[in-house]
Amino acid sequence: MKPQLSIQTLAAITEIFSDWRKQKLPLYLFLGMCFNLVVAPVVYAATGEQFSRTQAWALGLLGIATLSLSIYLFFVMFVPEKF
Repeated sequence: MKPQLSIQTLAAITEIFSDWRKQKLPLYLFLGMCFNLVVAPVVYAATGEQFSRTQAWALGLLGIATLSLSIYLFFVMFVPEKF
């Protein structure tokens, strides 16, 4: 019974990784949130605690979104064949 369980587990893990490679958006959102763990405290400290933690998180996410959008638009303008 144990070998069958490990084969099923291995098959489930393989299926998860194959689906993960097809869908990149959840990975990008996760990486953005992880990067915001670094950015939000920096924003909070730089403002002298004038903003709340929620506002610092929102400003961090806004900065990350603005940066990623400008990088995307830069590539769309200069390498339009890919898109």
